[in-house]
Amino acid sequence: MNKKEPEFWALAKKELKKKDKKLGKIIDLYPKDFLFSKSDPFLTIARSIVGQQISVKAAQSVWDNLLKKIHHINPNKIILSHSNTLKSAGLSRQKVLYLKNLADAFKTNKVKKNLWKEMSDEEIIDDLIKIKGIGRWTAEMFLIFNLCRADIFPLDDIGMIKGVCKVYNLNYPIEKKELIKIGNKWRPYRSVATWYLWRCLDPIPVEY
Repeated sequence: MNKKEPEFWALAKKELKKKDKKLGKIIDLYPKDFLFSKSDPFLTIARSIVGQQISVKAAQSVWDNLLKKIHHINPNKIILSHSNTLKSAGLSRQKVLYLKNLADAFKTNKVKKNLWKEMSDEEIIDDLIKIKGIGRWTAEMFLIFNLCRADIFPLDDIGMIKGVCKVYNLNYPIEKKELIKIGNKWRPYRSVATWYLWRCLDPIPVEY
């Protein structure tokens, strides 16, 4: 896989280090690492669904099991796979349904996947949350990990909130308004700040 650094990454690191010395210390720990897109929108969203409300480690384990069961994860394979096969990989009944909904939406063009690159962040979120099982968090993971959008701030992401608490020595959890206030100084690179906040909890980069 050709890992390409987003155009804004170097400038974002420089700006964030200038604006936030505490975050800058984490950025300095990973000088050669960067966010990169895996380019397959279906895979990114499917992986985000698998990762809903479970730890990164647990999500990776379920994903690996799913790959062993159906080998190639794509809309056709998900549609044709029996629910019990998907459940046997460690997916809940709900997540099986969500993956099937996603596969159907891609197959029948219920979402504007060919236009996403030209659409705004909020337009894409609105398009994706029409699919049952995809909420704002899942759509935000897609914007960060697939489209590499620079200024996504996933306010409901537990890892990001824990990262903020760790960096700023605050008691978890914190009020959303406090989180927004802290995040405002990272504009227009809140995706980059979020990515490094995840790293302060787990040195292995999160992938979707």
